[in-house]
Amino acid sequence: MAAHSPAPLPPSFKGNRQSKPKFLNSTSLPSNPPLIVSLPYHHRQRKALRISASVSVSNPEVRTGPGDLVASILSKVIQTDRGVLLKKEEHKEVAAVAEELQKYCVNEPVKCPLIFGDWDVVYCSNPTSPGGGYRSALGRLVFRTKEMIQVVEAPDIVRNKVSFSAFGFLDGEVSLKGTLKALDDKWIQVIFEAPELKVGALDFRYGGQSEVKLQITYIDDKIRLGKGSRGSLFVFQRLN
Repeated sequence: MAAHSPAPLPPSFKGNRQSKPKFLNSTSLPSNPPLIVSLPYHHRQRKALRISASVSVSNPEVRTGPGDLVASILSKVIQTDRGVLLKKEEHKEVAAVAEELQKYCVNEPVKCPLIFGDWDVVYCSNPTSPGGGYRSALGRLVFRTKEMIQVVEAPDIVRNKVSFSAFGFLDGEVSLKGTLKALDDKWIQVIFEAPELKVGALDFRYGGQSEVKLQITYIDDKIRLGKGSRGSLFVFQRLN
């Protein structure tokens, strides 16, 4: 709900093409499929990064993040259809809390083992960033989003899935599998295989590879915040 030297490591979905979900704004390679967020990144040499078993933070009192800010941002985005129902001023309030939380982010968040797990995409400041055309104004009239999940598996696998109901009775899902690289201590890149679409008895792949990048701006045992290349803010809530 985005190439450099790989690093065995762990994310996140802006689709800029037709009906292709993207959790982390994507900058396609051949054909631009769905899910996650593209970020402009200045090329430079980077050392391979590895996940350590510990979380390095400047202040030990913020190892899991300030609870009041986490509770606040979740209260503002839950049950808003991932941000679609929020007004402009409400989006600004979410951004303000996210900016405060960024001050408490662990050092080198891409190395933090908390990145692994199942995450629910509960908010995006740009409704069409995660899910692509499925989440556009027209797409939402046809496809009702049921789930938008991102799974990050050790050491470097990312799986994105958007489950939907078409026309209110036909269930389907679009899924992507990608390989994660750390670009530096905050930025990650995921290169996805062609998306797989399942609708009823149909099951097929379409499009081609896509590449997305995302900056991790905050992470703890409850939420993860990310920012895309065009400034889209993502809020992920941990499922397990």
